[in-house]
Amino acid sequence: MATAAQTERDEARERLAKRIEPGDTIYTVMRHVSRSGMMRAIDVYEMHEDAPHRISYPAALAAGFTYSRKHEAVRIDGAGMDMGFAIVYNLSASLFPDGFKCTGAGTRCPSNDHSNGAKYRKGTHHQDGGYALRQRWQ
Repeated sequence: MATAAQTERDEARERLAKRIEPGDTIYTVMRHVSRSGMMRAIDVYEMHEDAPHRISYPAALAAGFTYSRKHEAVRIDGAGMDMGFAIVYNLSASLFPDGFKCTGAGTRCPSNDHSNGAKYRKGTHHQDGGYALRQRWQ
């Protein structure tokens, strides 16, 4: 039997999966950095019909992060890496756990396989779903 938290996480994944597709860009905005520099609150947006839509709360649930009500953003702990990328990678891996189909060269498929020499072939399956989405700071 699923817990309430697991049910809420699954519902957030379903809602986001209806709107977000491989190759989409997810935008991140830094809202707060703790004094120690070891915690950040990052807002998450996706573009839908040429307008930004805030998805921080469902993204935090789906990706397994905490949502900071104080900063109204995804809370992520740690330092030493691009935390916006970490949020989007985990969100992408959550939405595409079985990987995704290559979006092709015309759309510049975001898969890391291409960095390692794989050809852009629309429909080819990429194993790592974490690279299905792009991340950009705003």
